[in-house]
Amino acid sequence: MSTNRRSFVGALGAAPLFIPQSAFGANDKITYAAIATGGRGRYLMGKFKQLGAVCTAICDVYEPNLQKAAELEPEAKKFLDYRELLQAMKVDCVMIASPDHQHSPMLMAALEEKKDVYLEKPLSHSLDQSERMIKAVRASKQIVQIGMQRRSAPALIEAKRLVDDGLLGRIALVKAQWNWNVAAELDNSALPGKLDWNRFLGTAQKRELEPMRFRRWRYFFDYAGGNMTDQGTHLMDVVQWFTKNGAPSAAQASGYVAKMRGSEHPDVFSAVFEYPNMMATWTLDYCNSYENGWTIFLQGDKATMILDDAGYRVLAEPWKRNNAPTMEKQAPVPVEVHIQNFFDCMKTRQEPNCPVEIAAAAVAGPHMANKAMFDGRKFIRA
Repeated sequence: MSTNRRSFVGALGAAPLFIPQSAFGANDKITYAAIATGGRGRYLMGKFKQLGAVCTAICDVYEPNLQKAAELEPEAKKFLDYRELLQAMKVDCVMIASPDHQHSPMLMAALEEKKDVYLEKPLSHSLDQSERMIKAVRASKQIVQIGMQRRSAPALIEAKRLVDDGLLGRIALVKAQWNWNVAAELDNSALPGKLDWNRFLGTAQKRELEPMRFRRWRYFFDYAGGNMTDQGTHLMDVVQWFTKNGAPSAAQASGYVAKMRGSEHPDVFSAVFEYPNMMATWTLDYCNSYENGWTIFLQGDKATMILDDAGYRVLAEPWKRNNAPTMEKQAPVPVEVHIQNFFDCMKTRQEPNCPVEIAAAAVAGPHMANKAMFDGRKFIRA
């Protein structure tokens, strides 16, 4: 890896010093286009609407997804090709919730048309893409928010301040995990409804349609980095944010397909990341629901902080079994707060809570871990 890439993956917010002021008035409604309207895309459409944004265009390569989106926004104009949408529609921003391999081309196209962008995570499909995406965003004047909502969660922001104040002492090890008992053989039965397979593939390798590749695109090398990058970009971002680290210097990983037959990416894995003054582990098990969902343990020599969907709690050292938390806050991670931050920044032209540099650093470790796992050797950042 080049020295330039090393500096980019370690960046935590190298933003331009000046972004032109917005043309929005205080009460102007934000208009947007939704590109990729599968389950996540429609979920975000609901949040955009809740916050007062007006959807004027929708786009998807799968007819049933497009129709479901049209039921949510009957007045929105329908498109099959996102480039046609971007060229035809005058909107303030676009929301992109596509498979990972389409993130870079869709972002680039939106920037060319001078649209602000809310892009789902993970940022990229590869380290090289991350570098190109950062350069494209910084060559533009657009606001780009990556959908890593923990950056806007009030409880996590509060917990971060506690760590910064030294509550945990020296943190030597952080453990991130995600447990869900959802693994099963991939469904390769015929798809109901019309799919434009070639548009779905985009720049990916051309091949005959296998329905499971569309249904579960996240589990195929051509379209995504599996759960290593999908869930890992959220968790490793929090790890690096709370410990003031950029991307790791090295990664190792091992995993296998336990129950998700047909998948190229594992449904059980464990990765280890090296940082200058600490280590982190990232483990996923989709065959078990113990401590269901995501959890991060920040282990310091004064206390341990446990983060999860419920909020945070702190356990003092020396820990004894059944000790009660010395500090605790129950609070969810609200996506709408992150979207509102994006809308606010569209109007002020200030940097959003998760710009591309932060998102690139967050997914760098998972990309490195995938490389280490599939190459069968430790990945060291040069």
